Amino acid sequence: MQTSFTSAQLADSAMQTSEKILRTCVHCGFCTATCPTYLLLGDELDSPRGRIYLIKDMFENDRPATPEIVQHLDRCLSCLSCMTTCPSGVHYMHLIDHARAHVEQTYKRPWHDRMLRSVLAALLPYPGRFRLALLGAKLAKPLAPLFGHLPVIGGRMKAMLALAPSGPIGRSALEGPGVHSPVSRRGRVILMSGCAQTVLDPAINAATIRMLTRHGIEVVIPEGEGCCGALVHHMGKEHDAHDFARRQIAAWTAEIDARGADAILITASGCGTTVKDYGFMLRDDPVWAARAARVSALAKDVTEYLATLDLKPAIPTGQVVAYHSACSMQHGQKITDVPKKLLAAAGFKVRDVPEGHICCGSAGVYNILQPEIAGALRERKVTNIGKVRPDIIAAGNIGCMTQIAKGLADRGDATPIVHTVELIDWATGGPKPEGLA
Repeated sequence: MQTSFTSAQLADSAMQTSEKILRTCVHCGFCTATCPTYLLLGDELDSPRGRIYLIKDMFENDRPATPEIVQHLDRCLSCLSCMTTCPSGVHYMHLIDHARAHVEQTYKRPWHDRMLRSVLAALLPYPGRFRLALLGAKLAKPLAPLFGHLPVIGGRMKAMLALAPSGPIGRSALEGPGVHSPVSRRGRVILMSGCAQTVLDPAINAATIRMLTRHGIEVVIPEGEGCCGALVHHMGKEHDAHDFARRQIAAWTAEIDARGADAILITASGCGTTVKDYGFMLRDDPVWAARAARVSALAKDVTEYLATLDLKPAIPTGQVVAYHSACSMQHGQKITDVPKKLLAAAGFKVRDVPEGHICCGSAGVYNILQPEIAGALRERKVTNIGKVRPDIIAAGNIGCMTQIAKGLADRGDATPIVHTVELIDWATGGPKPEGLA
């Protein structure tokens, strides 16, 4: 794609990077075939190619974002399926992230949109606040249909309450900073505890710690770490996202320098995609760039690390598992076969989900901010999962698990969905996952 940026514009590092990405695009349109919003809406501006045109025009002409541009950029899930499909290697993720930061800086959203985004940014990254918010949401959940009739904010309020868990909001005995040592140590890793996942499903990290220590791996959750910044990053809140990243990097590098670590393990693939991008995010920060790159190089999805261990199944069940590959896993981190191979080696009959490359509609907080599109994608995903008639659904991202569980519940479908690591823990000698009880 031909561009016409001025030398003054290209003096900015972010703009220079985006200009290179824009020039990589050759208008081929392969991305439209796999873009969820284009498949649903049929609007060129709701495809990656269309959004690239809008971003190019906005950046080249140094314009603030307009309502039309914001509408189409907001509809992007950042599923990154377009990056898997693109034959030219267009790094759409970095382009859309830059565009969202530009929107945040130049566009004043309607009051209700600003309010909701501010609430989400103030609650979700903080487990204590989020836990209290969920207790309130649990009380208000029966009133969700009534909230849906409120003008302007009704649809989003209804979606937010509908996604809140109905059951108890528990804690894990293994939660919080600490060192979990095996009987005989042959490796040492840092485990990112995270934020929303810690509250929504503490059993995931608990299963990870159990399994790793059982296989001789010491697990440490350092003091001072928490949210990776992914949630606010995808809302265009670049400054806040970088602050979260710096806090994580400081906590992790302090631990690595003091006692060492073979890897930084992440059990939520959406977070993993962001942490692996820290080196790029902080590339221009003279204080943090090198440390960020070091952290990104050590970051691994938990299944990547498990694949390096000698895991021997203790309880082969032969149950049929539908593996849902989160977009952040298959498109963001390019991890496709590893989780399936681990599940198969653990004795499960693994089935691919039809249209597995299409997003389930979760996408961070997208299912709250864009409930209609997210709902349509959820229905499509649950229908496709049903086609393989699974006993269990496995996924590696808490957002997808919450989204799909909502779709199953709406249909009265009791098929359990659990994290991949919980099934592998069970098969290698751990307890049966709570979600299968």
